[in-house]
Amino acid sequence: MINFESFFKISYGLYLVTAKDGDTKSGYVANTVFQVTSQPPKFGISCNKDNFSAEIIQKSGAFAFSVLGEKSSTGLIGDFGYRSGRETDKFKGVNYFIGESGSPIVTDSCLAWFDCKLTDTFDVGTHLIFIGEMIASDLIDKDAKSLTYAYYREVMKGFSPKNAPTYVDKAKIKEDAPGKATENELWQCQLCHFVYETEKGDPIAGIEPGTRFIDLPDDWTCPICGADKSMFERD
Repeated sequence: MINFESFFKISYGLYLVTAKDGDTKSGYVANTVFQVTSQPPKFGISCNKDNFSAEIIQKSGAFAFSVLGEKSSTGLIGDFGYRSGRETDKFKGVNYFIGESGSPIVTDSCLAWFDCKLTDTFDVGTHLIFIGEMIASDLIDKDAKSLTYAYYREVMKGFSPKNAPTYVDKAKIKEDAPGKATENELWQCQLCHFVYETEKGDPIAGIEPGTRFIDLPDDWTCPICGADKSMFERD
């Protein structure tokens, strides 16, 4: 027996992992970033092999990551989390600088950053685990709260993209959640898979619980990726 809801009890943060090879920049939203040693400080990150960033990290031999805050821009998360760097310039209009490793370091919506040189790579199947030795870091906002995956799911109502190590097929979650109220209308964004729930509304946008999707303002957009209402389908 596997209850996929149990996976969501494992705590994670949310981070922007970035890298640069020549003039090519790439980055993605990660929830698997962890410190592995203290002397010298080393960090591990997980990256899907299909991600453009995996290729850039291996070529450049470096990466950086920034810690996202609870008040992070949903547009920033949408661009870095659900779009491919092969087709989109994710850094357009974003504040960043080039670190000592040569990696672009994003400061928008972030509380701290870490710049690392790549030391080891481990193949774990669908993903690569990159280990990097930290060569520089700084604090941007010491008072704000870090964005956790639990907050992202429960308050921002977002889900992991398909390439994330924590991705779970929503159909499997439904199997473990019988008895869901049929009157709770669900609409899913076809770009990022965010689900609008009638009974929860969208408190971040000031949409009260109980507001039907059809009654949302015409200019309402997906709080995760910024897609308009036409990108939503009844779930």
